[in-house]
Amino acid sequence: MPVEQTGETILFVLDGAEIEVHIQIAYDPATEAAQFAWVVPVTALPEFSVGSQQLFSNLLAGTVPSYGLGNYFEPCDDSFGEGGEGCDEGAGTGGGDDTSDHLDIGSLPPPPPEVVLHTTVGAFEVFVLDGGTVDGVMQWLGDNGFQQDAAAEPILGEYLAEGFLFVAFRLATDAEAAEIHPITLRMPTTEPCVPIRLTRIAAKEDMDIRAFFLADGRVSALNWRHVTLNPLKLDWMGLGANYREVVTMAVDEPEANGHAWVTEYAGASDLVTTSELLGPLWSSAPFETATHEEAVDLLLAQELYGFGPFVDQCGPLHPLVAGLVARYLPTPPELDLETLCYDPAAFAAAVDPLAWDGPAFAAELQARVIDPSLHAVELLETWPYLTRVYTTISPGEMIEDPTFHPTPGLPDVTDLQRTGTVNNFCDGATSFSLPDGRLVALTNSSLWPDIAPEQMPWVETIEYLPADGAPVIEVDNRELIQGLLDAWNAENGPPRSPISAACGDETGGLTFGSDTSGAGALDDGASSCACRGAGGGPGAAVLAGLGLLGLRRRRRS
Repeated sequence: MPVEQTGETILFVLDGAEIEVHIQIAYDPATEAAQFAWVVPVTALPEFSVGSQQLFSNLLAGTVPSYGLGNYFEPCDDSFGEGGEGCDEGAGTGGGDDTSDHLDIGSLPPPPPEVVLHTTVGAFEVFVLDGGTVDGVMQWLGDNGFQQDAAAEPILGEYLAEGFLFVAFRLATDAEAAEIHPITLRMPTTEPCVPIRLTRIAAKEDMDIRAFFLADGRVSALNWRHVTLNPLKLDWMGLGANYREVVTMAVDEPEANGHAWVTEYAGASDLVTTSELLGPLWSSAPFETATHEEAVDLLLAQELYGFGPFVDQCGPLHPLVAGLVARYLPTPPELDLETLCYDPAAFAAAVDPLAWDGPAFAAELQARVIDPSLHAVELLETWPYLTRVYTTISPGEMIEDPTFHPTPGLPDVTDLQRTGTVNNFCDGATSFSLPDGRLVALTNSSLWPDIAPEQMPWVETIEYLPADGAPVIEVDNRELIQGLLDAWNAENGPPRSPISAACGDETGGLTFGSDTSGAGALDDGASSCACRGAGGGPGAAVLAGLGLLGLRRRRRS
């Protein structure tokens, strides 16, 4: 069955002359596991290993930007008056700098590719194909049970002409969907790349792509553009609910042409926690000689199985443990799996003892759970800097693979919590303070205004980010945006800023912070009363995409 791809998430580790790529795999759960497979173009023979799902979870949760919304209420007694005049009454100033070869078809049968590697990595059977022709590759895929799609033929031809190899993955014969895990590839190359051209045969419109980079400094796109979003297009009253739409429209603006990224985070990697990556009691050795009854007890004792910290329900405490338990400790389908926690002896008595293989279980536990977790901790402790970029892209735009390069001289992007404030005044007037300090006149305190919809651009800037030096701004809409905001405020305002102690008054209004990420609460009073809000540009998404990608290096000779 074809796999419909809705998103991709990938982690690159830039390690001198090598790049390590972690691919998070996601597909429609309605697809039968036995038929799950995909092909990734690469340009050197990789070393494969199992990746850590929890690493992706921690990366996504640790760097997810959020939108908060607070309220300021002007104190309405005579001591404060009714003017609501503060240090700054007008709109704030504009934002500052934000930072193919002909292929011979040949005679029948077509020359097949050479299988230069056939191995098993965790739950996956892996083939690496080199050379051959388009017809030969398609014939090989069909003969070996891989889904064929005629739309892939010209794209395969492009990659073959450029010297790429193909890595074909599929779930091993005895593997189940619960055993799907990230895959890690390590290759001798210095140019990270997302080979999206082949992705377009299975991608949905406006597919999410999110890429992480662990390195010594910030990483940016080499051949695609970088955009900064116009905060006036974000729905602040909806807590940034239209963020994905704003990104989609921004990267589709002229000069970006669907090939651009938003930087969601760029800063210290220690923001990402190592907690839950590695259980302190995990050890594969005791399982080698354990009986199946003892194995059930070991699962609980090592906290590989049990009750999660936020859910009062028994289950695996690592996502791959469920698949291992289902394979090596199978029970009748009518048995409640929570019995493992509540009555381990009864669970063990229901296990098919012929399925238990202690050495095999221990080996898979080490390879799929413990070793990837150890490596994930090592990566976060070794590499000091993390970059997170995001875009959306449609199949018709997947004609150029984005590549990346180090840009250590660029500034950090670390303002993950963006909070605006609705200012409520005694005379019924309202205004909105953006995080960058600008004021917006509100005509409805519960709806974000659509300011000059036919004229207001979706981006502030479209930039090229070179390896050295400042960003090259190719499109600068900031003056236009400010002019449209000023015209709006003149017609519907002027907007007033709140009174605060910072403006010479000892008692300010009340502000309440809101967390929109679901990842944790904002600090109390995160958006305090002030003449101007804290500095900072527009925010980034609270949603993250999933999926799979690959790598590129320069064409082989």
